[in-house]
Amino acid sequence: MVENNELRKVGLKVTLPRVKILQILDTAAQRHMSAEDVYKALMDAGEDVGLATVYRVLTQFEAAGLVERHNFDGGHAVFELSDGEHHDHMINVDSGEVIEFIDLEIERRQKAIAAEHGFDLVDHKMVLYVSKRK
Repeated sequence: MVENNELRKVGLKVTLPRVKILQILDTAAQRHMSAEDVYKALMDAGEDVGLATVYRVLTQFEAAGLVERHNFDGGHAVFELSDGEHHDHMINVDSGEVIEFIDLEIERRQKAIAAEHGFDLVDHKMVLYVSKRK
């Protein structure tokens, strides 16, 4: 089972709550989920996992590098599975929808700006807050 191997690979013991939460994150149509979203999905699936356990497991997953936590404007955290692929985000301020995008020109430009100032770009996070054109 892939979930079991992923947990073992990052040094986490395989437990039913961890496996179920990893499955939810892996199979959900929604790629960015809050702890409450994960909890609701577990309840909808008939799983008996408490909200405190969901928070604890997501924090463990973050520390192990399995998920990334994002705190977009609005304050609450959302989590997405780490896939090793860099991408940036747009947040629709009207609906709260999170849209992922990759723009190689922006990536090149950011590296060039860092170099112009005598630095190597190590990492970055870009979040664009957008509203549908009327």
